[in-house]
Amino acid sequence: MLFTNVKVFTPEGFMHGGFVVEGGRFAEVFEGGRAGGADLGGACVIPGLVDIHTHGAAGADFSDGDPDGLTRMAAHLAKCGVTSFAPTSMTLPYETLEQAFRTAVQLSVHRPDGCARVMGIHMEGPYFSEKKKGAQNGAFLKPPDLEGFRGLFEGCGGLIRIVDVAAELPGAAEFARGAKALCTVSVAHTDAAYDEAAAVFDAGAGHLTHLFNAMPPIHHRRPGVIGAASERDFVAAELICDGLHVHPSAVRMAFRLFPWRICLISDSLRCCGMPDGEYELGGQQVFLSGGVARLADGTIAGAASDLYADMLNAIRFGVDRDEAIRAATIRPAGEIGRADEIGSIEQGKLADFVVCGDDLTPRAVYIGGKKV
Repeated sequence: MLFTNVKVFTPEGFMHGGFVVEGGRFAEVFEGGRAGGADLGGACVIPGLVDIHTHGAAGADFSDGDPDGLTRMAAHLAKCGVTSFAPTSMTLPYETLEQAFRTAVQLSVHRPDGCARVMGIHMEGPYFSEKKKGAQNGAFLKPPDLEGFRGLFEGCGGLIRIVDVAAELPGAAEFARGAKALCTVSVAHTDAAYDEAAAVFDAGAGHLTHLFNAMPPIHHRRPGVIGAASERDFVAAELICDGLHVHPSAVRMAFRLFPWRICLISDSLRCCGMPDGEYELGGQQVFLSGGVARLADGTIAGAASDLYADMLNAIRFGVDRDEAIRAATIRPAGEIGRADEIGSIEQGKLADFVVCGDDLTPRAVYIGGKKV
């Protein structure tokens, strides 16, 4: 199918032109006009967003291990303009994770129409620090366990694309050195000092989970994990941009600390898209009120917004528009090893895109060239 008269977001930025979709993929992307096809009236078209850190939505949580729930979550994300995602687990027993991972494999192989694509798994926990566990369930924390992780990885056919570890734990560097051959290794929920974090990054970690959250703040005499990550050009950093987890000034700071290396994420919970009330996360009660999700002790427990809203927030906070789009599309796609399939509008890639206004307000979402 031919789509014309659009402002297409390409790897170089927006250009006026169009594109052709054949067999669910972009067969051609061109500049200028062309007769025939679907005239989109000068609308903007951006790649479908890629959320590599989302626990749940629409009342469902990935860690439930419920195929129907994960399908409901995928349908909700698709309607929000998130066309690919890596469902994210919590700190839970291995047998619970195994069941959840099986549901991800199932949906990755057989994607129902109108659902976002499962393009990986983000394993957040259980290799975390007690001090910085945040909303993770402390009862299930474990030291880094390469053999146990390898079993989980093989059990889901290698669908795990990111695994997290706290850098100060004994064996963290050895874990990163071994796990990097399997997937992206991320430092997360950590109280690591600079030297501890630097050792784990140099051993193979190349990612930082939800920058600023569940880690020590940066200090001029104690730069910590943030300092170690920012000075290493190979480390990408996730950023929650719901306006609650990170102040707008710190959002702008993040894009300067990590130029071309920020991945916007939602960190959304099952309460995303749901009314205020009581929910569950990793065996713990979560209370949503006024858009803020907290544990009973007041700890912020993840987010209630979706990635598309967060991308718009980033722009509203002063982040360059094109850079915000990249941070929500091609960059996270690369962190899960899927940049050759998703994340940009280029010939040969899956035809996942969002038609939107000049202010990027979404009008229609397409997955594989089919309207959601």
